[in-house]
Amino acid sequence: MPVRVKKLIGTVLLVALVVIYALLATAIATARLAESGALVHLAYFLFTGLLWILPAMAIIKWMVGPPKSRP
Repeated sequence: MPVRVKKLIGTVLLVALVVIYALLATAIATARLAESGALVHLAYFLFTGLLWILPAMAIIKWMVGPPKSRP
């Protein structure tokens, strides 16, 4: 797959990941953390704020990887 196409697909995937992840994390927070204290909110948003990096790293690693050579 050409590098430009991989980067285009990766960029679209990253944007979709961030949007969907933010909506999902916020929906879970409003459903489950309504009665919780400030420290629980801080811990939840700190954890979920860092958790999205793992799939983003995998997408970026795929994007910048060398193109497969054809036999």
